[in-house]
Amino acid sequence: MFEIRLHGRGGQGVVTAAEMLSVAAFDEGKHAQAFPSFGSERMGAPVASYCRISDREIRLREPIMDPDALIIQDPTLLHSVDVFAGLKPDGYLLINSTRGLDDLGLAGLAARLPAHHAICVDASGIAQRHIGRPLPNAALLGAFAGLARVITLASVLKAIRARFAGKVGEANAAAAQDAFDILTTT
Repeated sequence: MFEIRLHGRGGQGVVTAAEMLSVAAFDEGKHAQAFPSFGSERMGAPVASYCRISDREIRLREPIMDPDALIIQDPTLLHSVDVFAGLKPDGYLLINSTRGLDDLGLAGLAARLPAHHAICVDASGIAQRHIGRPLPNAALLGAFAGLARVITLASVLKAIRARFAGKVGEANAAAAQDAFDILTTT
C-alpha cells in the first residue's frame, strides 16, 4: 500500500487533490481511498487530506501517520505545522514553492531521502498561467505522477477532466501536464 498525506490551507483544493488522486488510481484498476482532516473549519486554516493506493482492498480508516509521500500545497506550513512527521526514510516530498529546498531550510531533510525524492515545483505559478488563479492542486498531481510513478499522468489527466468540466478541466489538465513535463525533463 502506498500512502500519501497532503497539507495545505482551506480553500486551496487539498481535499479535491486527494479525491482526484484516488480517482486516478481507481482508473488504473487499483483500490484507493481519500479523506480529509480539518482543524478549525475555515478558509485559510491548515488542512490535511489523505490518499491510500493499493493493489488490494483497503480496510484501514485512520489518518496516515507514516506516509510514503508528502505533498505540501502551502509552504507557509513548513515551519508552523509538523508536516514532515512520520515521512518514511525512502519517501517522497513534493513542495509547492518557487524556492529550493536549501532556501526553505530543508537541505538536511532532503539529504536523508533517496536522490530525487524531494523536489519543489512552482505549482501556484503554473496554475496562475494556465487557470488564471494560483490553485496548485492539479499541477501538484501532475508533478506527483512524475515524481513517485505510483499513478500515470494519463490517469491524473482523466481524473482532472472528470472533476472539472469544459475549459476549467482543460486548464487544470494543462497545468498538470506542464508540471509533469517540468519535473520529468529536468
